[in-house]
Amino acid sequence: MRVVFFGTASFACPALRALARHEAFQVVGAVTQPDRPRGRQQKLAPSPVKETAIAIHTKVFQPEKLRTPAFISQMKFLKPDFIVVAAYGKILGPELLEMPKHGCFNIHASLLPKYRGAAPIHRAIMDGERETGVTIMKMDAALDTGDIVLQESTHIRPTDNIETLHDRLAQLGAQLLPVALIQVRQNKAGFIAQDNSKATYAEKVTRDDERIIWDTSKRHIWNQIRALYPGSGAYTYVRVKDQDKVLKVLSADFERFVSDQPGRIVKIDSEGIHVAAKTGAVVLQQIQLEGKKRMPASEFLKGVPLKKGDFLYTYSASESGPGARDS
Repeated sequence: MRVVFFGTASFACPALRALARHEAFQVVGAVTQPDRPRGRQQKLAPSPVKETAIAIHTKVFQPEKLRTPAFISQMKFLKPDFIVVAAYGKILGPELLEMPKHGCFNIHASLLPKYRGAAPIHRAIMDGERETGVTIMKMDAALDTGDIVLQESTHIRPTDNIETLHDRLAQLGAQLLPVALIQVRQNKAGFIAQDNSKATYAEKVTRDDERIIWDTSKRHIWNQIRALYPGSGAYTYVRVKDQDKVLKVLSADFERFVSDQPGRIVKIDSEGIHVAAKTGAVVLQQIQLEGKKRMPASEFLKGVPLKKGDFLYTYSASESGPGARDS
């Protein structure tokens, strides 16, 4: 069975490798986004899917636009039985959706219809979900609304962050995908319609999502920190030499039996910096001051001697948001 694979981010790579290894499939092309500037020097770099495709000796296509006659002709020439999409980043038009003999299929990192959209893994952790999973879905013209072919769930562990859960879901998707496509080829797929009344949407993470609001629950903040590490990171503000500095919180724990003004440091010990939330406290363990390297809280305190009673802030003094100089 001939497959054209559309993907860009690392989430897609295990599935691409799984298809390439499987005797039932021939990956005849990998479509990924053009090389983009990365790093401090902003040098052009290939996507993870391009690197994987080159490693498995698959032809790579990097169109800026998907609906040009030239690109459509290239895809038709490949005569795909399936198109598979995983973390590609662009929407396929009707010509591509209707092109493959058996259809277009997407690997989505949630148990649809929950968490349709751009950031299902982040949002599941942020929302305190205990379970998520992967859905193999037949694509239609709308966003993540197609019929479900296969799903499998996994628990969200207290030790999970965005990296560990992302990697586990990527591997789960790679396991499910060949099974789903073979079921479709053999006319054994169920094609279960999604219940739109139960749909939720996972919006892309913004800078506001990264800001720690101390006047929320300890568990909400803890989930936020886990959902954003090791990516952009959750952040707060700390006063250093009469200046507000961004302080990223990279790992944390929480304790229940604390009642104090949100944002106030209630204790400093070997476990970390204990900061009061609306309920309980968040224990900052690994942190990073702007312009500095990440470090344990104990090391940070050698350079920034915070003490019990000091505050971490939701807003800097220069910002106009509510509580600019309180938590």
